Amino acid sequence: MKRLDSVLLIAVTLVASWLGMQAVHEAGHVLGAWTTGAQVERVVLHPLAISRTDVSHNCHPLFVTWMGPLLGVAAPVALWVLAEMTRMPGTFVPRFFTGFCLIANGGYLAFGSLQRIGDCGTLLRHGAPLWSLILFGAVAMPLGLLLWNGTGPDFGLGPQPRAIDRRLTIAVAVVAAALVILGLSLPS
Repeated sequence: MKRLDSVLLIAVTLVASWLGMQAVHEAGHVLGAWTTGAQVERVVLHPLAISRTDVSHNCHPLFVTWMGPLLGVAAPVALWVLAEMTRMPGTFVPRFFTGFCLIANGGYLAFGSLQRIGDCGTLLRHGAPLWSLILFGAVAMPLGLLLWNGTGPDFGLGPQPRAIDRRLTIAVAVVAAALVILGLSLPS
């Protein structure tokens, strides 16, 4: 039963982390667009699609585009710090999520810049230097891995696994379900 508890917690944490990372990243683009007076045409967060934000009348494409990865790492860091400061039970989950967001956003910019995909292509077309995208990834990815370091026992892994609190698994599953519902409710 302990192995099943561990597998369930890992599974719902991965689903919530993937969907949450996309939601926070796209929220950054939306905030950037609103801040600069651009028009948000559509946000795609469908759980079976790669997320995106379609913007028109965008006079500040560098700012709007950079806001995705910047908020995509800053908001999770703030959530994790808040969880740690308040000594919230299960703080290793926001810690894992923060690491996930750092790795995902960092990898997206560092490696995506080499093929100019998505946001990377937009940033490069509008004058962001290639080194800035690679530097973002070179800083973010190791920090994400550093945050993941030592969390295995919290997820019930390793030679000295900690007990899994099923209430935490349920809470993370509820977050994942809410993100699925959010993604399905937005027009695609």
